[in-house]
Amino acid sequence: MSDTENNLVCVFCGSYDGNDPVYVDAATALGRELVKSGYGLVYGGGTRGLMGRVARSVHDNNGQVVGIMPRALMSAEGCADEVGKVIVVESMHQRKSMMNDHASAFIALPGGFGTLEELLEITTWSLLSIHSKPVIVLNTNEYYSALKAMVDTAVNSGFVSASNKHIVVFCDTPEEAVAAIKSYVPPSSRFGLNWEPKVPV
Repeated sequence: MSDTENNLVCVFCGSYDGNDPVYVDAATALGRELVKSGYGLVYGGGTRGLMGRVARSVHDNNGQVVGIMPRALMSAEGCADEVGKVIVVESMHQRKSMMNDHASAFIALPGGFGTLEELLEITTWSLLSIHSKPVIVLNTNEYYSALKAMVDTAVNSGFVSASNKHIVVFCDTPEEAVAAIKSYVPPSSRFGLNWEPKVPV
């Protein structure tokens, strides 16, 4: 059985805790809620910040944890081999590709540039039909409200279709975020591209 069949959810989040305890509380609650709903975790593999919090929460609640850690980041983010399986890779691109391969859905907690980049890239991959998995944003403390408004601006300015804005679902609580995985329907307006490699004749 593959990790995707095991219902691993990929969580993007920061390697810092942030300056409000509500972010740590949300990460811990999300890990607990994932296990309660039958999901495991695939994530960036670090021990620090919200990454470490959500991983320890899943592990402490007897859930499966798979970390994908670039070798160069091991000293900066820590390596969470004590809270599950860690796969060491050589590049950020490998990390993101493997997280996508292992995941059955994506949830973004608060984080910095790296978290934003991961979230927007996986959203773009859905738009291009590279995957059709749920993309959920946990808008703890209204952290992502500006991003939600930016998406509306992109729609109103003619750069994103009104239907495709629903590729990303914004939720206020960990419970809502996990529940949104099951109810998620990818917009039919996405680009129906075929990414299967062409077989030589």
